[in-house]
Amino acid sequence: MRSNNPVLRDKTFEGGVVEGERMTMNGMIGKTGILFVLLLIAAGWTWTRFNDVLAASGPQAAMSAVSPFIWGGLLVGFGLAMVTVFKANWSGITAPLYAMAEGFALGGISAFFELRFQGIVLQAVGLTIGVLAVMLFLYRSRIIQVTDKFRMGVVAATGGIALLYLVDMGLRAFTSIDIPFIHEGGAMGIGFSLLVVGLAALNLTLDFDAIERGVAAGAPKVMEWYGAFSLMVTLVWLYLELLRLLAKARR
Repeated sequence: MRSNNPVLRDKTFEGGVVEGERMTMNGMIGKTGILFVLLLIAAGWTWTRFNDVLAASGPQAAMSAVSPFIWGGLLVGFGLAMVTVFKANWSGITAPLYAMAEGFALGGISAFFELRFQGIVLQAVGLTIGVLAVMLFLYRSRIIQVTDKFRMGVVAATGGIALLYLVDMGLRAFTSIDIPFIHEGGAMGIGFSLLVVGLAALNLTLDFDAIERGVAAGAPKVMEWYGAFSLMVTLVWLYLELLRLLAKARR
């Protein structure tokens, strides 16, 4: 329970006696940079395809052209995430593949949002980077201290949000009902999205703590990829929630 990010578990970094090189913070940061480059390359391809088809055939054709990449990226990304969670020593291969899969999905999703709300993607990217920088500063300066009570509070709150999302998905799949404030604008909708964005931001501090513990424990070198992957999971979630929040505010 060191982190509510399900891919970041303390026991993952505990491998007993380690032979060879060990995990370092600089190495983990470098691996995170590689994953972001791969994600951006894949996202750029889907973004370009959407806009090319949009210019030639219109928005409906553009959405149809990228939908397979959106759903395929999400499903493949989920599968790779599950493999990485249970086979952390494979993360040197699965983490880059995960970043590319998520990139294909995020490129299409971002292009769709940009079509409806011009400039929203740049705002969401800027806010994601800003939140990451602020939370890293708050964590490194110990303004936010990751105590056991803090962890448990964030875990409980995020678990509640996850359960709410699952209920909403079930309602939308089998009935015509949904939970309005998850999808609609207005004061309640914007307030809910602000809450979720806040929880995603707090996740970052828990992730920093788990990664720092892994470095201190002398985890094997391959765990740099795993730490980068786990941080990517939280940042993708944060970006999507910021897109949702900004879209509600625009509406």
